[in-house]
Amino acid sequence: MSRAVADRLDDVVRACGVIGRYVDDRSLPEDLVYDAVRMRLVEIGEAVRMLPSAVTSAEPGIPWARVSLLGERLTRRYFDTTPAVVFGTARVDVPALCAAVERLRAAQP
Repeated sequence: MSRAVADRLDDVVRACGVIGRYVDDRSLPEDLVYDAVRMRLVEIGEAVRMLPSAVTSAEPGIPWARVSLLGERLTRRYFDTTPAVVFGTARVDVPALCAAVERLRAAQP
């Protein structure tokens, strides 16, 4: 099933928002947050992988190729993924990605 570009962008924005809520909620167990964030990062990687370069080229500051490989890395190289990397990505990279995707989404019909 093919999804529209706007839908994929919405998926990324939604996943970014959920990640932000997870990492900000200090009442949740860290291992649960780690697993949940990893899954949302996989979703982001898959959604970004399907975006046309004509869309992503409007935000050259985002390493789109690396983002699209994120899901694959988290599923196939799970043993190389540390909580520090996942939480660092969630706190630093995800907000910047979300802002870029929101700008892309605003440009969509």
